[in-house]
This record gives sequence, C-alpha cells and structure tokens, in this order.
Amino acid sequence: MTTAIATQELTRSFPSGVAVDRLTIDVSAGEVLALLGPNGAGKTTTVRLLNGVLRPDAGRSRVAGFDPVTEGDAVRSRTGVLTENAGIDDRLTTLENLEITARLRGFNPIDARKRSMELLERFGMTERADDLTQGFSTGQRKRVALARALLHDPEVLFLDEPTSGLDPAGTRDVVALIQELAGDGRTIVLATHFLGEAGRLADRMAVLHRGRLQAFGRPSDLADTYFQGIGAFLDLGAPADPTTMAWLEQRSGVLATRLADDGATLRVAGRDVLPGLVSDLVARGLPVYGIESRAPSLEDVYFAVEAQILEAEGNGITDGFLARRDDEAVPGSSEVAP
Repeated sequence: MTTAIATQELTRSFPSGVAVDRLTIDVSAGEVLALLGPNGAGKTTTVRLLNGVLRPDAGRSRVAGFDPVTEGDAVRSRTGVLTENAGIDDRLTTLENLEITARLRGFNPIDARKRSMELLERFGMTERADDLTQGFSTGQRKRVALARALLHDPEVLFLDEPTSGLDPAGTRDVVALIQELAGDGRTIVLATHFLGEAGRLADRMAVLHRGRLQAFGRPSDLADTYFQGIGAFLDLGAPADPTTMAWLEQRSGVLATRLADDGATLRVAGRDVLPGLVSDLVARGLPVYGIESRAPSLEDVYFAVEAQILEAEGNGITDGFLARRDDEAVPGSSEVAP
C-alpha cells in the first residue's frame, strides 16, 4: 500500500522539555490512525510537525510524499486539519466562514460558493448557511470546522480531539461523520484521549507517553503481545462493587480484571475457568445475567500499555519517560516553516 505519512526519529523540544521524542511511524493511504495518549503526551505537537507548522529539532517526515519543512505549502494543500478549538469567526455566517477559506485556498468565487454549499448539505447544515455562527452549539461549530477542513478535498485529514466538549449526542454525530469520511478512502489521523471513539474508527493505534512512542500497530496484533489467555465480559447489570472486584482478582485462573459499566471485564486462563466462576458468583448472591468471550478492544490494549508504563516508572526505569511539558509553541518564536 502507498505510504501517506512516514516519520523517522522525529523530535521536537520546547524550553519546558521534550514534546516529541524520536517518533518513528508510518501510515498507509486510506488508514485511520488513532494517535493516543493523555494531555501532554505530544499528540498536538506531532500534528503541527506533520503539517509544517512547527520545525523539528531532529529527524524527518513525509506527508503525501512531501517534506513538511521544505515543502510546507505542498503538504498543507493536501492535508486538512480540525483543531480542538474550531476557530470559527462568529462575525460571519456559516457560508461566509467556508467561502472565505475556499477563496484563500485558491477557489474562484463561483466554485467557492458551490463547494461550500456541497459540504453544508453533506453535514446537514444547509438551513444554517445564512446564520451567524455566534450562537452555534459546540457540535454545530465542529461540523462547520470539519466542513472547512474538507473544502479542498485533502488526501490526509488530521483531527485533533474532534469530540472534545461535545455532549453524547454531539459525539455520536461527529463520530458518524468521521466514519463516513473514512469510508471515502481518506487517510485520517485521529489525535485523542477519548478511547471509545478511537476504538470505533481506528485501523491502527499509536500510544504516546511524554513524547515517546510506547506502542504502535493494529489493536488485535498488540493484544497478542500484551494479553494472555482469553477475554470475557461478566454482565452483572451494574458495575461490580469493590468487594466483588477484589474477589475476582484473587480467583484462581483470573489473570486480570477491569471494572465495566455493567459488570467487569476479565482475562482468564481458559474457557474452563468460566463455569465455576459463574457458579461461585451466583452462590455469593450476585445476579449474573450473562458471560461472553470478548476479544481485547483498543481500550483494553491502551490500558495495558499504560499499566506497563506505570510499572516501569515505579521501578525507576526512566529511559524515555521525560518531564511533563506543554505542547504549545513558545509565544513569539519563529516556528512556521517557509
């Protein structure tokens, strides 16, 4: 497959510390990559480096076949970016926000209007075309910003915390839009710390921790590395209480446990552990509505990686675990690539 994004030893520091530390990844055309990690992990800095907005201190990258440092304009003509803060101009209408961006992208007035209306129709915003965006909800603003990022039909789309600040309904709508875009064959980098949305969208995942890449690959392949035995979901109708979780953790054949909304998620040594486990839970007076085998999710893999990181830090293994720092560029510094 064609490579859409490739980095080698990509590194960027600020006065407060290293934000991206020798990052090496590759993303195939048409893939959805979940770029995961907590706040301060280096996700936003990575997106800026790949768009030529920041210069790396070391290493190199290629995006859509171009170098973001020396060919920044060519890269940005082929990428679209949705930032965490939509950046919509509240003095303008929805249509005006899109038309101005289209004109800056080189569209003539007629084509700018046509393309803007096409995207407003696609995102269900046609009726709000002539409304000022000042009173829009966060979800509506995200829709407008996503439409703006797609005006020039980019090959690669960077989505930085696309559901941040949204309510559940808004999150569902934006995730549905991203799924639709992924179905178009577009390469998407989804930088987020919301694991549910990433699990529904991602082909591969990259986990950053304090700027260092800790895991990279398909969730199913990483699961084989980080998990033993088989997974199971125990349906108790409600989250397991602390006493039940403690009992499960000490149970023979149970390798790992994690609290779930309706019970608990387990890793067990084999299927033969499950019947006795259910019988003993019922004997303890707990309602067991069901138990099912379950392959590890992206969320399971992420927490397994994080647990390994925390264990390493607790044991004093500090290589690659650097001081926390901001992802922001230093105000007033010359950061924009020519």
